[in-house]
Amino acid sequence: MNRRELLKEVILFIPAGRLLQCAAQAASAAAAPETYHPENHYYGMGIEVAKCIGCGKCMEACKIENDVPKEPFFFRTWVERYVIKMDNSVVVESINPERRQARNPVSEKDALRSFFVPKLCNQCANPPCVQVCPVGATFSTDDGVVLVDSDRCIGCRYCIQACPYGARYLHPKTRTADKCTFCYHRVVKGLLPACVEVCPTQARIFGDLRSRASSLVRFQRMNKTHVLKPYLNTEPKVSYADLDGVVN
Repeated sequence: MNRRELLKEVILFIPAGRLLQCAAQAASAAAAPETYHPENHYYGMGIEVAKCIGCGKCMEACKIENDVPKEPFFFRTWVERYVIKMDNSVVVESINPERRQARNPVSEKDALRSFFVPKLCNQCANPPCVQVCPVGATFSTDDGVVLVDSDRCIGCRYCIQACPYGARYLHPKTRTADKCTFCYHRVVKGLLPACVEVCPTQARIFGDLRSRASSLVRFQRMNKTHVLKPYLNTEPKVSYADLDGVVN
């Protein structure tokens, strides 16, 4: 029995709250250059819904940058198409960059309006995924990013079930939890997340919430922003401008 299988057996008998807390922050420190100080930053992302054209460039860039499995149903970030029909019913579908036509198209005469909503891990300040992980593999960094230590993860799927945003999946090759990390390996080097860098309409805004000069702080100051499912008190760090009330 290897270490991962052993830990799976152990958590069946030991309550998650009784397990030793993990010092997994060392994993994030290893990815950062020596000149980077996480405690000086606190990252978030803004999304201007009115600017998203549903091109899927963000999804493609994320898959390439983070070596996400090729299957179309594995995404660290995805874009949903919302169509409000004349009878006020709503049709929601995740777009596929490889399939330009909607799976369930709505005729123009039946559509009142439509828009696209990019989604990803919300990097919550109060993340339920961290709370339920029995081995401390999922953890929050000092600069506000939620990461997964793949060496420690046992693939129990507790975090996947706990995430209210559907932002996690089990990697088919590693059998460990995977999700958006804000391209942490890029951010600590002063680069933008891949999805932000390639967006042709600049619908995504990434920045440091601790810096008044940050483009994200300006975005939040100039727009009335909302977060997804605010009633859950997860305190998401991904905020939206022009967000329709039907989106959750």
